[in-house]
Amino acid sequence: MTHRVAVIGGGSSGLACIKCCLDEGLEPVCFESSDDIGGLWRFKENPEPDRASIYHSLIINTSKERMCFSDFPIPAHFPNFMHNSLIMDYFRMYADHFQLTKHIRFNTKVLQVKQRSDFSHSGQWDVETEDKDGKKDKHIFDAVLICIGHHCHPNMPLHDFPGINTFTGRYFHSRDYKTPEEWRNKKAIVVGIGNSGGDIAVELSRVTKQVYLSTRRGAWIKYRMSVRGFPLDMLTSRVQSSLLQLLPFGLQCSMAENQMNQRIDHSLYNLKPKHRFFNQHPTVNDELPNRILSGTVMVKPNIRRFQGSSVEFDDGSVVEDIDLVVFATGYKFSFPFLTSQVVSVSENKASLYKYVFPPELDRPTLAIIGLVQPLGSTIPVSEMQARWATRVFKGCVKLPSVSAMLKDIQYKKETMAKSQRHTIQVDYVAYMDEIAELVGVKPALSRLLLTDPRLGLNVMFGPTTPCQYRLRGPGKWAGARQAILTQWERVAKPMQTRICDEPKAQRSFKWPLILSSVLSGFLWYGGLKFVGLNILHVKYRKRTV
Repeated sequence: MTHRVAVIGGGSSGLACIKCCLDEGLEPVCFESSDDIGGLWRFKENPEPDRASIYHSLIINTSKERMCFSDFPIPAHFPNFMHNSLIMDYFRMYADHFQLTKHIRFNTKVLQVKQRSDFSHSGQWDVETEDKDGKKDKHIFDAVLICIGHHCHPNMPLHDFPGINTFTGRYFHSRDYKTPEEWRNKKAIVVGIGNSGGDIAVELSRVTKQVYLSTRRGAWIKYRMSVRGFPLDMLTSRVQSSLLQLLPFGLQCSMAENQMNQRIDHSLYNLKPKHRFFNQHPTVNDELPNRILSGTVMVKPNIRRFQGSSVEFDDGSVVEDIDLVVFATGYKFSFPFLTSQVVSVSENKASLYKYVFPPELDRPTLAIIGLVQPLGSTIPVSEMQARWATRVFKGCVKLPSVSAMLKDIQYKKETMAKSQRHTIQVDYVAYMDEIAELVGVKPALSRLLLTDPRLGLNVMFGPTTPCQYRLRGPGKWAGARQAILTQWERVAKPMQTRICDEPKAQRSFKWPLILSSVLSGFLWYGGLKFVGLNILHVKYRKRTV
C-alpha cells in the first residue's frame, strides 16, 4: 500500500520533501498557501501575513556548491553567490527536472493537523485545508512533513524601547524593508547586526544622509570571499574540521577571531561582540567595514529611549531628526495548526529528536523539516532531514526508544546553553554526518581511499559539498562522483567572462585549487604550524595531568 504524505509548504524544504517521498515510493500532496513555489526566496513587493518576506537586493551567504540539492548541482554559469531571483530560477529547474509541481496544491492553507482517533494503531492524521475561495476540505494522511520555515513571524520587542510610541518617524521590521530609494537624504537607524541588519544598513547608507547601526552584543564579521578570491565556505574540508575538533573550544575561537581581526580590528570598529566566534552565527558582510570606514555607517550601542525624532543610546549619546528605524530583530517560529501536545514551542525552543521528530508520539509519522539554523546552508540540511524522515515513514529506519530520544534532546539543550548558541543552531558538517549515518549515506572515507583514491582525496581534502552524500546507500546518484570532481570548474566558470592575454597552462587547475583550499583553510584558522604546536601542547598537557 502506498503511503500518502502531506507536505506543508512549497519552499526549498517542501520541494526536497516531495522529491524524497517520490524516491521512496510514497505519495506526496503538498499544500502551499501562496500561488508559487520558493518560500523565503520568492520576492514580493508587498509582504503577506504569516509568510516570509525578503528585500529586493538579497544575495545568499552560502556559495552555490555548498547550497545545492545533493543530486542536482547548480548550473556552472550561475554566480557563486546568487541573487534571490537566480535561486528561484534554480528551484524551478529542480521542480521541472523531477516533475514536482504537479504534486503541489497552490493557494491552499492548512488550518489544522491532528491525530486520528485510532492514531496509536494507524499513525494517521486528519488534515483540514482551505482554498483561496474559502472552501474547506478534510483529508486523511499516513504521515506529515512540516516545512513552513522559521522566518514568518517577526520578533518586534517594542517593550524594550521606551518612548517608541512618541517616535515621529517611521519604524518597521526588516521583513517589511524592500528598497532604499524613498529614504534618500534621510537619517536612519538599523537595530540588530545579523545578516539582514548588516545588509540593510549597508544598502541604506548609499542613499541616506547617515545610518546608525545599533547593536546590543556586537558581531564577528565574516566575508564571502577568501584568499585569491575563492568563496570562503569552499575552503572547509573534512580534514580541517577533524583537526579543529582536537583543539580546545577556546583555542578554536581564538584562532578564528585572530584571523577575523586580520581583516578588520573588531575593537577598533566597535564591532567586537561579547560572545566567542563559534558561540553564535557570524554576520556575513563584505561591505560593512568599508561603509564604517567611510563614515556612512556609524556603529552605536543599544537604544536607551526614543523621544519624538530623537534617539538616546546606552552610552548617553543622542542623535536628532531620525526619519526611519528598521528593527532587524529576528523571528519567532510556531506551528499554529498543531496542538501543543504534538509539538510545544516556548521561547523559540521545540523539543525535537535531532531537530526533526517529536519524541513522544505513539507513531513516528510527523516530522519538522528545516527548523535549524546551520553554520552553512539550510537547503541541503533540509534535504538530508527529508531523506531520513521518509525512510522512517517507510519503515526502513527505526527511531530509538522514547527515553533515548529525550536523553539526546536534553544533551543538545545543555550543550547549546553552555555555548550560548541560538536555540536551533547546528554545525553544518557535523549535523549532516549525524543524520547521514542514520540514513546510511555518510561517505565511507577509508573505502573510498582504497577503491577510488582520486575521489577519496577530493572528499577528504576538498570542500564538504552535498554531493558527497549521494555516493552510497539509499538514493545513491550515479552523477555524484563526476559532480565532486568538477566542482572547482563550476566555481571558476561564472568568472571566466573575459579572455586574458596570458597564455593558459595546458593542465587542469583543479588540484592546485584543492590544495590551495586546504592550505588556505588552515591559514584561516591561524596556520599549520600554529595548529600543530597546539595539538602537541594539548596532548602533552593530557599526558602530564
